[in-house]
Formats: sequence, C-alpha cells, structure tokens
Amino acid sequence: MQLTIHPSIFTQIPDFKLGILYYNKTTVSASPQMLKGRLQLFQEQLYFELLDKELTDFPGIAEWQSIWRTLGADPTNTPSILETLIKRIKAHEYTSSFHSAEDLNTFFSLQYEIPTTIYDTDKIAGNIQLSIGTAEDGYVGLNNQFNNFYNLLLLSDDYSPFGSPHVDSIRTAVTEETENVLQLLFLRPSLDATEAEQLTEACGKMFTSINGGNYISRVLHAQIRSCMIENEVKK
Repeated sequence: MQLTIHPSIFTQIPDFKLGILYYNKTTVSASPQMLKGRLQLFQEQLYFELLDKELTDFPGIAEWQSIWRTLGADPTNTPSILETLIKRIKAHEYTSSFHSAEDLNTFFSLQYEIPTTIYDTDKIAGNIQLSIGTAEDGYVGLNNQFNNFYNLLLLSDDYSPFGSPHVDSIRTAVTEETENVLQLLFLRPSLDATEAEQLTEACGKMFTSINGGNYISRVLHAQIRSCMIENEVKK
C-alpha cells in the first residue's frame, strides 16, 4: 500500500506535513480505565480554559483555519474534527469513551491541537492519495450525513474517497474487530521536521502501549511526498 500526497497541496501549503502511523496486529477493545479517566480529565480542563478563550486562541485551530481559507473553504461551515471536538467541549458536551483506538485518536487531536484520523486498512482498496476535493467528491460520513469535500483535503483509495480531517466515512471505520490500523496526523505546518517526527513517534509509542502490536511512523512533506506503509511492518 502506497500513500501519496498530490502536488497541488504543496502548491498552496508549501510546509504541509502529514504524520503517518501504521499499526499491525493491534487489539482494539474497550478503553482501560486509565485512558478513559485521562480523556475525561483533559476535556474538563479544556472546558475551564474555554470559559476565557475563543477557539482561535488555540494556536492549532487558528493555524488550520488559516489553511482551510487558503484552500478556498469556509472554516465556519466546514470545521475540522479538532474544531468539532473543541466546540462540543465548550458547550459542556464531552466526547464519551468509544474504544481504545478512537479514544486515543481523540486524545491526540486535543493534546496536540491537530486533526487526527484512523482507518481499518483491511477495508482500504489499493493505494491512497491525499488531494484537494472537487465539487463531485463526497461520501456518507460517521455523522450519518452525505458530506461534500469541495476545496477540502480528501483521502481516496482505488475504490472511492474515504477520509478527511473533517469527517471520515463509514466504509473504513475502525471497530473492535480491527487488527491493522492506519492513523494520520494532520500536523501543523509550522512544526519543523524534527518536531513533526518526534510528535508522530510519541503517538505511535502510546498507541501500541495500550493496544499492542507493532508500528511504523513516517512524516511526509514537500521533499518526501509518498511512502510504502503496510509491507514495512514485520508480520
């Protein structure tokens, strides 16, 4: 499986960086109490911060909103996964525990102020490309609505679009039956290469410390725009 970033993204966002984590032979299950408690506590802390802050006071949200505008999208109408999480917390609507993979994905997004996504790689058909969506691109998302991705970042495989930092599709969702997981970190472009690699590696270590299995981590950027992922993990 190869993941490639379309050149048009770097034309508009020269410093774009994507953290890639592939987890092999993981065990997705109900989250341990430690993770549940940590996720709940972190959301409670954010809620009190938000009493005196606007969303754009968070550097990660401000940076990504600027990127959406650069792509020609309206961040008010097309919030990222990160923004949706923060808005819910501000409204005192905390995200409940789902399972160990999704809970960690939520935690990473909130902790590092970046949109993060996870996919069951056994449900992905062929190679993956990250591109900028057109008016014809869309799918039914985890929000049970049909979503259009015009001027938004969009992941597609050889079958159809399936993922985005805004909302993911039902087709490639991770469940407790999933064993092989692809996690993507939409890193803040302002991070330098070393910071991007360290952050991606830290997420990989924490994910496998809870879910087990092996992982590889990669960071794609303007100089390295594609990588092979699945076959690099020792089976």
